[in-house]
Amino acid sequence: MKILAAGVEDVIGTIKPPISTIPDEPTEAVGSLISLGIQLFIIVAGVTLLIVLLLGAYEWIVSGGDKEKLSKAQQKITNAVIGIIVVVVVLSVFCVVTVDILKLSDSCFSFKIPTLSP
Repeated sequence: MKILAAGVEDVIGTIKPPISTIPDEPTEAVGSLISLGIQLFIIVAGVTLLIVLLLGAYEWIVSGGDKEKLSKAQQKITNAVIGIIVVVVVLSVFCVVTVDILKLSDSCFSFKIPTLSP
């Protein structure tokens, strides 16, 4: 009987709207957008690396001893490894420039766009 007399807030608590992850400040929003773009780039690069490595390994297995097919498979695997090394180097340079040289933030993947104050 007591539950029926209680209000909705007494039973389930106060309902709050979801917290938005998009900042209200435009410069913070641009920084968040750039950070999201970098994170998506890393994910896409990792998935692409995995797919190319698996295709190279598959081609190596089904080459059947054919020298030409085997060299193509080896080249595909080599290109995938070189590609991921290039991605890691570019991200490392980006982090050094944004964090250590420009001092945009303390972390590589979250920074604020600098603004001129009036």
